[in-house]
Amino acid sequence: MSTPLSASALDALTRAAEKIDSAIRASPLSDLEKNARAQFIAKLAERGLVTREEYAAQGRMLEAARAKLAELEARLAELEARQTAGTR
Repeated sequence: MSTPLSASALDALTRAAEKIDSAIRASPLSDLEKNARAQFIAKLAERGLVTREEYAAQGRMLEAARAKLAELEARLAELEARQTAGTR
């Protein structure tokens, strides 16, 4: 059975975790992580895979294109109707 940690022990652990996090961010490990992530994303892109952010962006672009297409189709139908009415 484990015993609960006191507030001061939790504070000490929190401070230690913050120091470790700060040290990692300031170390070359942070750059290594960024480079590894960039290389991983590049390899995924070579295989036709994209990140979630890119996928979401493409989805938004597709929705905008669909909306524009619907707008243009409606406009074309209106112009065709006018032309047909004018030739009668």
